[in-house]
Amino acid sequence: MGADGVHTVNTTERLAKLRELMKQHSVQAFVVPSEDQHSSEYLANCDKRRAFISGFDGSAGCAVITTDKAYLFTDGRYFLQAEKQLDKNWELMKQGLPDVPTWQDFLYKNLEPATRIGIDATLIAASDAESLTKQLAPKHSKLVSLKENLVDVVWGEDRPSRPKNPVFHLDEKYSGQSQVDKIAKLREEIKKKKAEAIVVTMLDEVAWLFNLRGSDIDYNPVFFAYAVVTMDEVILFIDSAQLDDTARQNLDHVYTKPYYYIFEHLNGISRNLELGRESKILLGDRASLAIADAIGKDNYTIARSPIADLKAIKNKTELEGFRQSHIRDGAALVRYFSWLEEQLNRGAVINESQGADKLEEFRSELDLFRGLSFDTISGTGPNGAIIHYKPDPNDCAIIKKDQVYLCDSGAQFLDGTTDVTRTWHFGTPTNEEKRAFTRVLQGHIAIDTAIFPNGTTGYVIDSFARRALWQDGLDYRHGTGHGVGHFLNVHEGPHGIGVRIVLNNTPLKAGMTVSNEPGYYADGKFGIRIEDIVLVREVKTPNNFGDKGYLGFENVTMCPIHKNLVDVSLLNEQEKKWLDDYHAETWEKVSPLLKDDTRALEWLKRECSPL
Repeated sequence: MGADGVHTVNTTERLAKLRELMKQHSVQAFVVPSEDQHSSEYLANCDKRRAFISGFDGSAGCAVITTDKAYLFTDGRYFLQAEKQLDKNWELMKQGLPDVPTWQDFLYKNLEPATRIGIDATLIAASDAESLTKQLAPKHSKLVSLKENLVDVVWGEDRPSRPKNPVFHLDEKYSGQSQVDKIAKLREEIKKKKAEAIVVTMLDEVAWLFNLRGSDIDYNPVFFAYAVVTMDEVILFIDSAQLDDTARQNLDHVYTKPYYYIFEHLNGISRNLELGRESKILLGDRASLAIADAIGKDNYTIARSPIADLKAIKNKTELEGFRQSHIRDGAALVRYFSWLEEQLNRGAVINESQGADKLEEFRSELDLFRGLSFDTISGTGPNGAIIHYKPDPNDCAIIKKDQVYLCDSGAQFLDGTTDVTRTWHFGTPTNEEKRAFTRVLQGHIAIDTAIFPNGTTGYVIDSFARRALWQDGLDYRHGTGHGVGHFLNVHEGPHGIGVRIVLNNTPLKAGMTVSNEPGYYADGKFGIRIEDIVLVREVKTPNNFGDKGYLGFENVTMCPIHKNLVDVSLLNEQEKKWLDDYHAETWEKVSPLLKDDTRALEWLKRECSPL
């Protein structure tokens, strides 16, 4: 999630080698996406190809290399980071700004006609490839699937090997539902879509479906696998040596085959299933071109994976797990922030990385802890304005009392996943800092207290979070909320709150989890973000116009919001009451866990006192 410092990598030699390979393969451009063969957002080290070739290691972006130029496309979360990490060989394409194309648009709008564009078919979505092929046709350009990834060849023996870590069973007392029940529900969805089978390619969907967890990708409890579910059988494609005994025992009626056997299996699946004109194999909309090609052009249909929707609505056990894990997590956060304040008041020298390590230490002592859910973003002063900043332990800033300090962190627990951001100032903040913080807080409260009819999307309510900021001519370049997995990926779709039009495709539903995280970033000065996790729930309203039923949010994050940064004169009475009520609830739920830590308990009491 974070950037490992902000160092520049010299890519001259790497690009020269890549261009020589491009020449050998007769391609004039080569596309290097961020994702792996499962369209993962976060990657195993062996799959960080775009970071290797460009030097930019943010989680979102795409590199396009031509015979004489190199372009890096990324969004507003990463503009500052990319500017610092890219060397002179690269041109930064700031997606979202006027007149800046997406990388897909760039291929057909900016490249010369009759360009052969090299791709790795395992790394590009079949749906993307299909639309790109149509767009390129009028210019007589085309995508060329290469048998080897050219970046891998440049990387050579230095490329890390693919991890094969142990995979374990997640007990139903945490998951709330057996894998037998999940597969039965999935088969119902396959029938509704008039399909014969589904190929499951997303790692978190495989993990959720089989109640299995692993650690092949840092911070994400997933493992490398595919699955094929038909009406008659279920096959899990995985290195079987990774499965521990309990995992094997709980895979009822599931066949296992080697991970790389998936392509060979799909090559013959259309014959085995006797597919007809009406009956197809269902592919998720992020399945790779290589998977689609293995099945055969006329044998599949692409749609959003039904598992994404099933997984997004948490059951009662999962929802309660979110509540309990966030209370425990709150205790660790309180211990950290109270410790940090004490250290700074004593004049101790604590750098950003040491702070992050101390927070991890407090979390590691909690029940059911299984690791962090992403790299801790621990940024003081100007570094807080780098939205996904991660301190380099060998070269990072000292946390200062007279600067705004932003800490975005989270943990993985057997019963839930946490993600929380708090912004602090342990000295005397400026009027500018207080006003900006208060505007962010008002947006945060507006989302937390929102009530809306069933059928409403996060796209529709995103402006609630920005209204107070807009009053001051301020804004932020990221979404307001993302779904959160249950002891799974900290970023989970298909829903969210934000300005991306795709978020208008999925209404918020009771049982979904989503973050609430407006912010403001003054480049070169400071960053502010307030983030909680909320559960979507049904609410009772005096009326029920349209007989739709109405929804609201339940806040499960329990950590004080820094009153020292609040300009109370900007708050209305309802906002003041919200803050006091939130702090009263935080004190009630977290204080019992701190009875053995006097410092933390006293600090919590002070921070939770009424305005």
